[in-house]
Amino acid sequence: MIRIVTKKRLALMEADATAAFERAQRAKETALLDAARRAAALAEVTERAERAEATTDEVGAILSTAMKELSAAQQDLLLKDIELRRLRDDLAEARAAGREVHVLLHYGTPVMVYRSREDAYADTATHGAPADATWHPAGERFWGDQEWLVSTFTYDADARGFRGALEPVAESVRGAA
Repeated sequence: MIRIVTKKRLALMEADATAAFERAQRAKETALLDAARRAAALAEVTERAERAEATTDEVGAILSTAMKELSAAQQDLLLKDIELRRLRDDLAEARAAGREVHVLLHYGTPVMVYRSREDAYADTATHGAPADATWHPAGERFWGDQEWLVSTFTYDADARGFRGALEPVAESVRGAA
């Protein structure tokens, strides 16, 4: 089959080819712009993901530290709860009629309260009095005149409190406390 091409037909074909080329150019430019936008969006999403990962690591470290602190606080709370129960037991025991406590006094000022006289005597050594000090009854001397004094207080259920009595006193020790 033979086809005859005229100038008019050739001009139409050339116009169609030019239009197709221009459409292809516009499509190419549109595709390039779309690819550039997608690349920018991908870069932004990647940057956000990296920031989120860094934030996640930071939050993980903070959470780990907080968990350690919480564990330590729970341990401390447990120890304080045990101590509180012990103190409640001691208080209940101390309120028993005839229960004694011993108060270590330094020139009439209370230093510490003890369950036993021996504990009080032993503690004077930590304050500078010799551990083997001889303790004598206070007698008629005033509490404030004594360097070290251990006074016994007995629980009086009727009075709902402790009553004190002058008991032994340490010999004067120079340079204590």
